Amino acid sequence: MILAGDVGGTKVHLALYDFTGGQLHPLRDQKFPAHQFSSLDEVVNKFLSGDESIPATNRSEILAACFGCPGPVRDGRLKLTNLPWTLDVRDLSRSLQIKHVLLINDLEANGYGIPELATDKIFTLHEGDKDAVGHRGLVSAGTGLGQALLIWDGKKHNPVPSEGGHCDFAARSTREIALLQYLKNKLNGRVSFERVVSGLGIKNVYGFLRDVEKIDEPKWLCDRMAAEDPNVVIGECAEDGSSSICFETMKLFASAYGAEAGNVALKVLATGGVYLGGGIAPKRLKTMQNGFFMQAFLDKGRMSALLQSMPVRIILDETCALLGAAAYAEARAAELSGISERAASLK
Repeated sequence: MILAGDVGGTKVHLALYDFTGGQLHPLRDQKFPAHQFSSLDEVVNKFLSGDESIPATNRSEILAACFGCPGPVRDGRLKLTNLPWTLDVRDLSRSLQIKHVLLINDLEANGYGIPELATDKIFTLHEGDKDAVGHRGLVSAGTGLGQALLIWDGKKHNPVPSEGGHCDFAARSTREIALLQYLKNKLNGRVSFERVVSGLGIKNVYGFLRDVEKIDEPKWLCDRMAAEDPNVVIGECAEDGSSSICFETMKLFASAYGAEAGNVALKVLATGGVYLGGGIAPKRLKTMQNGFFMQAFLDKGRMSALLQSMPVRIILDETCALLGAAAYAEARAAELSGISERAASLK
């Protein structure tokens, strides 16, 4: 049995897996609001302890655990980007009573998860050359902006984590230059792509359109945003046509997202395609298909023909990072112990 975790800035998603016929098979999973816990240990112990309806998990049956987390992992240690937690595999192993505990970057986990996905869990936004092979890019807008490079070695893709979402925001139009200046003033300095292409970024773009461009914010919209998740409201009202400020917000967001995805595609020479993960793209397929994303993605001057050949696909399965963490945990545990649960399930 494998324990996998997807640790985000707002929630921690945990799951237990075993293998059937060489494929990952989920046993149970549960989400926890991260801000209600003081440490990852506390969340995992609660999950494994069960409750009135779920029996406690026998920890001796857990071969390995892996947690995908935002931020760079160094020597098995990580200070989370959006949570006040510092994680160490040695401390976690002792606390959780699990021999093999691993930490990897959350986008690295997503990269390992892509080969585990069913075909109906991937949406093709741009066909490109569907038979092309080679390196891939992974760009995920959610709470933050995660990025990874998926390096092709001739047999498989090897995820390489990146903190590229924190690179400088590159304004491409008069409107984006004004947005950059607005954010520089708001943030008292540097502006990264994550400040525009993320959940936080959607709110920043909305604020710019309201405060600088003076696009009307009707009272009903203001009331809805005060009572509900503002990003959900903005996305819904953009797609149903009920609000011009919301439509313009998502138009600007999608364009910046496409431009940065194209940047990543150029940097890794993603002839194998670009994957879009995170929570925003799969929930806003109408926005992603309205043309603004792909227009910006392809707008690379002399390199536009190269970008045109690259497939662009959206990951629809929110458990992709969990699948990747589980797959990575099993593979590493097999190397360390000589016991492969995946291989044993094929016998």
